[in-house]
Amino acid sequence: MSHPMGTMVGVESTSLQFARLARLLASAARERGLRVPAFRSPPRVPGVARTLRRGHDGATTVAVSVRGRPLMAVVADMVEGIVVANELTGVEATRVRTALWEAVSGSEGQAA
Repeated sequence: MSHPMGTMVGVESTSLQFARLARLLASAARERGLRVPAFRSPPRVPGVARTLRRGHDGATTVAVSVRGRPLMAVVADMVEGIVVANELTGVEATRVRTALWEAVSGSEGQAA
């Protein structure tokens, strides 16, 4: 092992952070009666931070680039993906964004 045991405490891989955020945001979206898109990483389109794909069955997939990006940028793309997947605009979109950000910031002190 290249690191002493104590130095890696609290370190979470980006893929685990992404999965945790996806579960958290999905739960917060469901609580508000919203459709929850599937989340994946990375996007299939090279060089983009986020893509949104709608299937023939109405399901939506939000793909977000995680590697080498600040966690808050990833969260912002995931939140916006939920807003776009639900075709929200104006005041309702703002309310949902705020609620989803509050769900994320409220979970910072909790264990994953």
